[in-house]
Amino acid sequence: MKILYINNDGGGFADHLEVASATTVEQFFNTRLPDRKDSDYLIRVNRLPASRDQVLQEGDRVTITPTKIEGAATR
Repeated sequence: MKILYINNDGGGFADHLEVASATTVEQFFNTRLPDRKDSDYLIRVNRLPASRDQVLQEGDRVTITPTKIEGAATR
């Protein structure tokens, strides 16, 4: 099935991707960002916060946005 993936990490990009049926949000995140912690990101499906076990559907819009910016100085 095809979904729209919007990655707001770094420069960011959007792309239509093929994913297997019954793919959960957690599985998708681990595939796309395997070396990252999901707790450092806000993950939305169709503009709504998503749970780990939410199953992606044909045409879903998945947005992954970091909540922590590395390298930012504290004052």
